[in-house]
Amino acid sequence: MLRFAGFELDQRRIELRAPGGEPIRLRPKSFDMLRLFAANAGRVVSKQELMEAIWPNIHVGEDSLFQCIREIRTALGDEGRQLIKVVSGRGYLFDAEVSGDPASFAASAGLSSASEQEGLAQQAGGHAAATVAGPAKKRQFSFGLRSRVAAVIAVLCAVIGFAVAAPMFAPGVVAPENTPTITVMPFVDGGSDPQATSMATNVTDRLADGLAKIDTIRVVTPRSDVTTASLANAPTRPADTDFVVSGELQRSANSWTLEARMTNAATGEVKWTTSVAVDTENTDLALQQSRLAAGVGHELAVRINAVLYPRAGVASPLTGSTKVVVEQALASINQTTRERFTAAQTMLESALANAPDNLDLQVTLSALQTRGIQMNWYSAAESTAAESAARSRLERALQAKPNYLPGLEAYCRFLTATNNFVESLVACAKVLSLDPWNGSALYQLGLTQIQLGRFDDALANFKQADRFDTPAVSRWTWLLGIGWANLLLGHSEEAVPWLQKSIAITPASGRPYMVLAVALQGSGRTDEAKAALAKAMVLRPGSTALNVAPPKRNASPVFLEAGQRFIRTLVELGLPAG
Repeated sequence: MLRFAGFELDQRRIELRAPGGEPIRLRPKSFDMLRLFAANAGRVVSKQELMEAIWPNIHVGEDSLFQCIREIRTALGDEGRQLIKVVSGRGYLFDAEVSGDPASFAASAGLSSASEQEGLAQQAGGHAAATVAGPAKKRQFSFGLRSRVAAVIAVLCAVIGFAVAAPMFAPGVVAPENTPTITVMPFVDGGSDPQATSMATNVTDRLADGLAKIDTIRVVTPRSDVTTASLANAPTRPADTDFVVSGELQRSANSWTLEARMTNAATGEVKWTTSVAVDTENTDLALQQSRLAAGVGHELAVRINAVLYPRAGVASPLTGSTKVVVEQALASINQTTRERFTAAQTMLESALANAPDNLDLQVTLSALQTRGIQMNWYSAAESTAAESAARSRLERALQAKPNYLPGLEAYCRFLTATNNFVESLVACAKVLSLDPWNGSALYQLGLTQIQLGRFDDALANFKQADRFDTPAVSRWTWLLGIGWANLLLGHSEEAVPWLQKSIAITPASGRPYMVLAVALQGSGRTDEAKAALAKAMVLRPGSTALNVAPPKRNASPVFLEAGQRFIRTLVELGLPAG
């Protein structure tokens, strides 16, 4: 029996009892998590440690962890987060005096002593995270591995990858010396609807938890009696608060709309605003909460990055005609044809000749060339030259601005597209350390895991990107990823609707039609499969089994074997062999 704050945790009866003695119902995983917290009271427990202890050898998304924590807080009446506290960038602290025998609870939960557990957490993730994020603030990033052995292998790979990638991230991998503090106020709802109040609370919690992952800021949540207005008054404002995030949630017949803003805590000046709407039809409440928090969080992360690393320090800033060139080129990267690709490349090269130090032009041209490499729009010699030039430009850009999100995103995508998988794990994790809701980075991470033969992990990351659904322009990619991962796992029928939804957004490349053709064939729909392949051949004329197959460099035997089956099926459906 453990006792804390008037509550009793009865391990023998698997029961939590309130101060009055009445039992409080908790789901088994939530009970196990509370037991772990109580057994480790006064010590920060990392998210990775929680995930490994509560879901051993099973990959689950962080939403499962957050749901358990919310259930525990509700059971303990801890809406003010006084018992379970978020320690920004490190994990959670159970701040209560606990009586009883915590050691027996730790042993029964499969835990060793606190110091041993801390060592295990560092071994499994802390060392690599500290290497990537710098000593000022440790981060732990899980790649969804299924065992401690696999986790250690992945960490070793990440360390090796960082040794290769370090020149691109130095010297700015460490958070700025004057790390700003963001205070997240509880979102308010516009009425007395209990569901709206609960929704606002849950969205606030999800946003605060996500922001706490960002390496370059500190995140705090105020006491329940602190208001946004009081934070704007210098005499009452916490000394370490730089910006305040607040907002209002409104409900209509078919949607939720969240109006959010970030203000300067000292002056009250509004620095950023956004409006995010989420459809309530055909989605459950948890998904609505996730997408509202992600919609605000992604835009806020981008804005915070721009505030911390303004363009003013960049030679040839993005202005005037250069801005037009970049915007037009960006529109050609995800939804493009070979003709638009060629025109965009010529336009960017011309602009870069006039402004060779402009980071935006360097990064955009590299991103476009990455797309050309993926689409096989270069000859062998041209592809080698484009890869070398794109890498060189991206590395120079990241040496100048190591925490420049557009550059990091392009580098993550480039490394995945060129089969530099160890480096891509590090680069994509770096993106997510600055923008935890970045669906594009989650998609690239999933692609890397596919090529490494970790299809289950890839599917989990693609589905996480879909739960966030940000940025919307990349939605077709993770829909394609979910379909592809399901296909590789042998779930052809499950793959088909995801692929069809992706194609409905952007059918231009032709490759999704090939994946759809294989999925349809696996579902016994041969005529539809042949029609899908015919559509792919229209969009990608000249495709053969030789030039459709993905590059083999650094890919795992598991993926190569699956790729061979994929090509054989396409040849059976009519793809020319060579």
